[in-house]
Amino acid sequence: MQPVPPKATPPVDKGLSDTEREALKAQVRAREAARRARLKAEAERPDDDGPEPDVVEALQQLGATSKAGAKAALDATKAFRSLVSADFSLARSALGRTLAFTGVAIAFGGSAWLLLMAALIAVLSGPFGMTITGAVLVTAIMSCLVTWFAGWQAMRYFEHTRMQATRRQLARLGIGELADFMPEMDSARSARSSARDEPPAGPDGKPPRDERGVEVTPP
Repeated sequence: MQPVPPKATPPVDKGLSDTEREALKAQVRAREAARRARLKAEAERPDDDGPEPDVVEALQQLGATSKAGAKAALDATKAFRSLVSADFSLARSALGRTLAFTGVAIAFGGSAWLLLMAALIAVLSGPFGMTITGAVLVTAIMSCLVTWFAGWQAMRYFEHTRMQATRRQLARLGIGELADFMPEMDSARSARSSARDEPPAGPDGKPPRDERGVEVTPP
């Protein structure tokens, strides 16, 4: 595109006086300045086909909101992953302790019978002068106490193998058989306190059952 040549200045009549010539030149310069200003304003005017400033700002806000939502979802995923890892670690440790105390319970339960027999034989030999009934009762009571303690500890640690925290959080998201018994995701109430204060129960007050008729494992 060839450049537009500047507008030629009209010839000044030589019959005019100097004052009239200066006034005429001033008018010409003023018109030229106005024309250049108009051309500059048209060049700087935004394209009518481009998006409006409000639309651009709205798109920028939408992009920022999307980034914030994606970051929040990523943080929630990381937190849930940490929860699952901690729950698996707790379950693995609890399973080992459960097996250990189960072994103790079995050992002392078996030894209770052996001690009963040994006490019976010892009393029958009569070195201490105890009656058969007294020796049998003492050994039986001691063995039963140890067996009860080991069994209680085994059941206590076995409770940690049920992935309680993970199941409660999944239930708050509407996943799993406990979803109907846990508070909503936007509720400020703790899922743990809800499960402790209001245990899941069916309409008849008994433990709830799934569609197969199997009792739902409590959280």
